[in-house]
Amino acid sequence: MFQRIITFFEKQSFGVCTYLAERLNISISKIRLFFIYSSFLAVGFPIVFYLLAAIVLDVRHYIKKIRLWVWDV
Repeated sequence: MFQRIITFFEKQSFGVCTYLAERLNISISKIRLFFIYSSFLAVGFPIVFYLLAAIVLDVRHYIKKIRLWVWDV
């Protein structure tokens, strides 16, 4: 049951922690723990940062998809 919940959230997440972990060459679990602990300490500010980063990554992905589509024509 617990593994199904973890799998669901990993599939539905925005990929912010994965992106940051790959760019900074740190394990994903450390990045996730950082967001969890800092959100308790900073009263939700990291959640706002996480959502803004998710929007930026989604827009970047959308722009890359459009660029590839335009050049395929």
